[in-house]
Amino acid sequence: MQFEVFTLLPEAFFSYIDTSILKRAQERGLIKINIHNIRDYTYDKHHVTDDTPYGGGGGMVMKPEPVFEAVEKVLDINPLQISGKPDSEIPIILLTPQGRVFNQKIAKELSQYPRIALICGRYEGIDERIRENLVTDEISIGDYVLTGGELPALLLIDAVSRLLPNVLGDPTGAEDDSHAMGLLEYPHYTRPPEFRGNKVPDVLLSGDHAKIDKWRREQALERTFRKRPDMLEKAELSKDDLKFLENLKERGKKKD
Repeated sequence: MQFEVFTLLPEAFFSYIDTSILKRAQERGLIKINIHNIRDYTYDKHHVTDDTPYGGGGGMVMKPEPVFEAVEKVLDINPLQISGKPDSEIPIILLTPQGRVFNQKIAKELSQYPRIALICGRYEGIDERIRENLVTDEISIGDYVLTGGELPALLLIDAVSRLLPNVLGDPTGAEDDSHAMGLLEYPHYTRPPEFRGNKVPDVLLSGDHAKIDKWRREQALERTFRKRPDMLEKAELSKDDLKFLENLKERGKKKD
């Protein structure tokens, strides 16, 4: 998987992508993260990438020329052939609060592509012609405003990368994560078996994997029921799951 990131702040990325899992994945050739400085695609003396908005108002707007130039050159898109959206098999994603809200399903969708492009906005926003004639997808990481698209781009790179084969040390690690299975993740414990009077649940020390799997599933169901009941509406639930949840509801009624 290859990520092409277009930004005005390339230095914002390296302290994160050069550590831990992402670093090892790059060293092993499982992913490649190319950071492109949009200022390198300007032709004026001062490398200007923004200007005042037409019609007045506060803030500055990212100019279309350097963004188009950067994306077209890196992705080898012929600007003369562009009419509306570019005919590109590579998703060209704008990180913006106006996009579809990122989740695990979208991460899995994007992990199927061999290469994706991420455009990080800055200032008051981008020239609308970038959105209309270059971008093929728009993604938001939530209903709040950040100063730029760099943090959302890092979040997306991390979430997508961990779904790729062999990126995680545990082959099934991504499958058990919160949201990956449609539920919040079950509790984890490690040594020592007792800490300050708090013991690890006996079932985890039993060596009975069937009982452990059942306990983990029920813990995931209960956590989701308590903290994110909205997720249960879309989760794939078995008859045993539904029965367990019904018992939780009954216990709750008795406490009331």
